Amino acid sequence: MDSRNYYNPRIETRFGKVTTPQANAVDGIVRLDWAKLFWVGSMLVFGIIGSALTVTAGSIVLFTVFTATTLCFGHSVGMHRRFIHRSYQCPRWLEVLLVHLGTLIGLAGPLGMLRTHDLRDWAQRQAACHDYFSHASVWYKDAYWQLFCSIKLSCPPDVTPEPEITNDHVFHLMEKTWMWQQLPWAFLFFCFGGWAWVFWGICSRVSVSILGHWLIGYFAHNQGQRDWHVDGVAVQGHNIPWTALLTMGENWHNNHHAFPNSAKLGLEAGQWDPGWWALKALEKCGLVSDLALPSMANLRPELLRLRHSNTATEQIEGGEK
Repeated sequence: MDSRNYYNPRIETRFGKVTTPQANAVDGIVRLDWAKLFWVGSMLVFGIIGSALTVTAGSIVLFTVFTATTLCFGHSVGMHRRFIHRSYQCPRWLEVLLVHLGTLIGLAGPLGMLRTHDLRDWAQRQAACHDYFSHASVWYKDAYWQLFCSIKLSCPPDVTPEPEITNDHVFHLMEKTWMWQQLPWAFLFFCFGGWAWVFWGICSRVSVSILGHWLIGYFAHNQGQRDWHVDGVAVQGHNIPWTALLTMGENWHNNHHAFPNSAKLGLEAGQWDPGWWALKALEKCGLVSDLALPSMANLRPELLRLRHSNTATEQIEGGEK
């Protein structure tokens, strides 16, 4: 098996069952996605206008706390590090809760997030890929593509998630209802804070989260610090240090490209990783276990170290700070 597609020995790689060897990541058409246009557009309109007309101290506090919670425990810890990369173990009820919080970010349901992530991940690790996957276009074109469009490859790969995800009825239900999952929270916010809490707690929060996700994706694939280089691939990841707290550690994208299934993204001294802090807190409470860390035994031959660091070596060998 190609080591480039195999990172975590605890799960079967989703690219191990590609039944279309002629698949390529270059030939495709980017088209306006009307569902994305309606969803993102409505959140932006109501978020900007509604929030501007209903500014209260309580709504701002709600926006700050709930945005941080969904980004950290939902998107980073639940959706990305657990559901997509399976980088730690946790009870079933906790995984469902964390993935639900990740769904509230407003990007897609769990299966949609998995498909989008894995397709982009596969494309970036080919020798060449479409500009849609690499964020290679000018920023305003990339923003339009990522926020309002979808790509249809001429010959996409057949990627099969592991059975524990494919056969999970709860996640399939969450996928079908991912937009509607905002409604119970909107009702709760309305009961306590009126329309101000709805606009700030739902519309503005979702808008900021979606825009932030695009922004970090754009810059993390175009410019920034790099300690690692993956040879023979179309796209390299970059670290964006000043956004560590805003992204809950997802800004260490060069580290993530090097060690995709590591539960810890900030590997160097001073690389703040709030998502990792949250996982360590949950571990102390006995709620998570088997936190995956980079290992020398799993270093791929195409992974090259660009800058020496004793701290990084300690992290790769399994040490913690």
